[in-house]
Amino acid sequence: MKIFITGTSGFIGFHLAKKLLEKGHSIYGYDSINTYYDLKLKKERNKILNKYKKYKFLKGNIENYNQLSKAVFKFKPKILIHLAAQAGVRYSIENPEIYLNSNILGTFNILKISDKIKVKHLIIGSSSSVYGANKKMPFREIDKTDNQISIYAATKKSTENLAHSYSSLWKLPVTILRFFTVYGPLGRPDMAYFKFTKKIVKKKKIEIYNKGKMYRDYTYIDDIVSGIISLINKAPNNNQIGKFKNDSLSHVAPFRILNIGNTKKVLLLEFIKTLEKEIGIKAKKKFLPMQKGDVLSTLSDTKLLQQITCYKTKTNYKLGIKKFVRWFKEFYS
Repeated sequence: MKIFITGTSGFIGFHLAKKLLEKGHSIYGYDSINTYYDLKLKKERNKILNKYKKYKFLKGNIENYNQLSKAVFKFKPKILIHLAAQAGVRYSIENPEIYLNSNILGTFNILKISDKIKVKHLIIGSSSSVYGANKKMPFREIDKTDNQISIYAATKKSTENLAHSYSSLWKLPVTILRFFTVYGPLGRPDMAYFKFTKKIVKKKKIEIYNKGKMYRDYTYIDDIVSGIISLINKAPNNNQIGKFKNDSLSHVAPFRILNIGNTKKVLLLEFIKTLEKEIGIKAKKKFLPMQKGDVLSTLSDTKLLQQITCYKTKTNYKLGIKKFVRWFKEFYS
């Protein structure tokens, strides 16, 4: 199968492309390789993917319609998976324009191109951050998502709305995936678990917000990848309406939204304890108040994804941390 993936130098995009290449698929990767975080990591991911004969890569911005469309039209993929985005909650508060261009304009270009080549399934990465200030747990796809508290989350919600409109107008089969705190080897260094590890190893103080009384639904990268792959050949269509309980399928378009998480929330302080144990060093801690744009807790309900694909996570957070720390020590040795 020919699959076009945006964001292959990013964390999730890299792992997904690698797994699909191992399965024998032809992958075209597209990524801007921006300087938002350590380029060494992005180049390492690309270096690994370039070893595969069926991998082709082009560096470019998704905001550049002409370059992006030429690449997609030439490759003629059956499936398009859009994971490229400007990530990070804190960074979005300081640099909102970047998020508007990359996440909204870039996604619009993907929708337009996907419709023109009539892809069988367009899968778009979103985020659990769209649930914002919602207090009802666990988060379900049919819950209201009107209370985003960061620019990043707002742009992700905007892309979901854009995708639904496009799907409704032109019957483009779209699946939106709301990711819940993805972590693992070759991960993003701007995320808390990565920053904690780096500072603990260097015996520097780690900054812990809200005294560590925060919960996250940590989802290991391999579980995310297996979930995405299980969905590739299961594009939504209007004949499925009412087939599944708690259905998020649109009534006017071949469009659905799915949570993809671990369905278990972990206290931040417990997560840090596990990191300390695996690293073998006690962390020096600095407790700070709650940060702007942050949420107290996330927890996914993935029943709909399970009903569609038999999705089930296999990695608990303690094993996931162990695997991450092992990779971290090797990579930064």
